[in-house]
Order: sequence, then structure tokens, then C-alpha cells
Amino acid sequence: MISSTHRSDIDGPYPWVSIVILAAGKASRMGGKHKLLARFEGVPLVRRVTCIATASSASSVAVVTGHRAMEIEQALCGLDVTTVFNPDYGQGLATSLIKGISCESVRHACGAMILPADMPAVTTADLDRLIEAFQTAGGRAIIRAAGNGQRGNPVILPRALQGDVLRLKGDVGARDLIRQSGLQIVDVDIGEGAHLDVDTPEAVEAAGGALTT
Repeated sequence: MISSTHRSDIDGPYPWVSIVILAAGKASRMGGKHKLLARFEGVPLVRRVTCIATASSASSVAVVTGHRAMEIEQALCGLDVTTVFNPDYGQGLATSLIKGISCESVRHACGAMILPADMPAVTTADLDRLIEAFQTAGGRAIIRAAGNGQRGNPVILPRALQGDVLRLKGDVGARDLIRQSGLQIVDVDIGEGAHLDVDTPEAVEAAGGALTT
């Protein structure tokens, strides 16, 4: 595990938000290569997204690893993050969400931003807009990125939903949980970054990346 020395919760803007980057999946549609190690402007995608997160106003950043964890951690070397290994990553997305939410820095935050690691178009300014919306809502609303009127990622879940996240099972994310929560949902339009992820070699190349291993 790489320990974090990122800003402490009490030093971040209140209500403070911690970021959980999901980087554990096998990406079975990639033909054996790892999309998160694909290079964008010479930088592995997982490092690119993590740097964007650490430059934001979030109080801390945790990266959940699983498949090829050692290579992912090497790509993050020197960054101010905590890495959390999920040995159960093959059992579905819910296991990584639970690992991330259970991380100490995240568990004590007012909100957890769930950020997939395969989103090359998301910017620090996008993340800060989401965090600002969470603060404006007093830390009580779900904040969801959108683009062109369509919901996307990342999302910020208030602390009130932690227990519900911990009960998730299988290859499911937080979509149903969000819909059934009864909490206010605030959509923040960040443009194409909310929808652009890379699940195939073609998608990596179309987004300007180059597969390596």
C-alpha cells in the first residue's frame, strides 16, 4: 500500500470530499492489454486521472487496485495517494466500491467522489465544480456529473449513503442506490468528460491513447 500525505480532512473545504478512484477491473474487452496503462501524452492513464484528482480541492485520494496491481502502483509512484488492494476484484464492481468507501480517509469524509480510472477527458476543473456543488448543497445531496443532458460519472455520495454502499453485492455500481436513496440529486454538466471512458482498444486510440502492455 502507498500511504497518503494528502491534505487532511479538516484542512479541506467543508463539507470535505475524498476521491475514490476505481482501478481494479480486468478490462476483459481489451484483448489482454491494460487500458489503465495505456499512455496519454506519454503518461499512463491511471496516473493521468490520479494527478487530475490530487490537483483538485478534495481532501484526499484513494485508488482501489486489483488486476495487475503492482503495475498500477508503479504507475502511481510518487503521487500523494493511498492505494487499497481489492483481492476480490473478480467478483464485481461492488467489492471495489466497498474497499474504497471503507478506506479510513474516505470513511471520515463528508462525501466520497467515485471516479472510474478510465476517463481521460475529466479535468481538475470538472472535479472542483462537482465538489463545489456538494458544498453548496451542504453535503446532503448526491452530485452527479452529466453531459449534454445525460447522466454520467463521476458522482459524489454523501456520508449518509455509506451503509448502503457497504451492502452492495456483485457487479453493480451505485446507480440503483442513487435512484432509491430518496436524497436530492444535483446534476452538474461537465460536457463530454462525463461520458468518455475507454473500454476497448479502439476507444483508447480514438481518445488519443496508445496501448503498451
